[in-house]
Amino acid sequence: MMFLDSARPTGLVIRFFNERFSLRLPIAALLIFVALTCSTVLLMAISLTLGSYDISLTQVWNTLLDRSVDDQITIVVWEFRFPRTLVSALVGAMLALSGASLQNVTRNGLADPSLVGISQGAGLAVISLTVLWSEYSDQWRSWAAFGGSLGIAGLIMMLSWNNRNGSSIRFILMGIGVAAFISSITSALMTYGQIERAMSALAWLSGSINSAGWDEVQMLAIWFIALLPLLLGLSRSMAALQMGEATAIGLGASTKWLRIALISVSVGFAAIATAAVGPLGFVGLIAPHAARRISRSGVGLHLMISAAIGAFTVTLADLLGRVLFAPVQIPAGLVTAIIGVPVFVFLLSRSQAKSTI
Repeated sequence: MMFLDSARPTGLVIRFFNERFSLRLPIAALLIFVALTCSTVLLMAISLTLGSYDISLTQVWNTLLDRSVDDQITIVVWEFRFPRTLVSALVGAMLALSGASLQNVTRNGLADPSLVGISQGAGLAVISLTVLWSEYSDQWRSWAAFGGSLGIAGLIMMLSWNNRNGSSIRFILMGIGVAAFISSITSALMTYGQIERAMSALAWLSGSINSAGWDEVQMLAIWFIALLPLLLGLSRSMAALQMGEATAIGLGASTKWLRIALISVSVGFAAIATAAVGPLGFVGLIAPHAARRISRSGVGLHLMISAAIGAFTVTLADLLGRVLFAPVQIPAGLVTAIIGVPVFVFLLSRSQAKSTI
């Protein structure tokens, strides 16, 4: 049963299973999530109309409803723009969820899969597969990305661990160092690999969504549907972890397995998104911070708001890169980096004066 709590009219209370499960959602935060989702859908619709071949919204709508307007319009919408737009939204949401869960498990607001080596681990695995064993690239790319990310995440956790448990600052610093080392190996592979394979790897490393198609949409959608319920299921334990490890243990949370689960889910989101389009920096850093600033909510709703912001950000970055200097297309990864670097510098300057979560 679901109803508005009369004692707290600003919250929507959901209760199931004879009140054994209950959930309270702030109305303001819920409305912000709906508004962000609608804004993303509107931006996706606009993206379908813009490009070297302009199409009206009416034509796009009729084409999506299979009311054939023109064969050329059908090809442009269904084969190029629609899958590309869906990939942008899914990748943005997954990177934002990866960053949000990583920031929660490390209790550090500077944690981001592109900053601490996780995206670079996926990139190294995929580049190695592309340059050294290109015949297996399409078949094993997503699994290679996941394995590379998980291996690097485990290495960073091991290096940042000390006798007083893990340190979030050590995790960030170790991650940055490992990321730089991995980047050098990736550059060496591209320098001494065959030119055709190196050029293919370079296009992937730029974080471009230009060649995204329905295969990428299917892969991203399957993993998104599989990982999102797991992350939302861990949201209550994440809320306890935010209050400190001792408090979380006192509330009955198994912090060791919780950290492993959160890092695994975070790595999964980042690895699959990176495998689909290449590294996209700073999305996982910006989206959770923006979600905290625009709304106060519990961990679960914060994750969903972060996902909506991430989807909007990458969709906008891809659209700007596609239309600003047409017919030249700027990779979405470059646009997100231009936006993200000033934000990272600002957050880093704040962390010197005050510890972030």
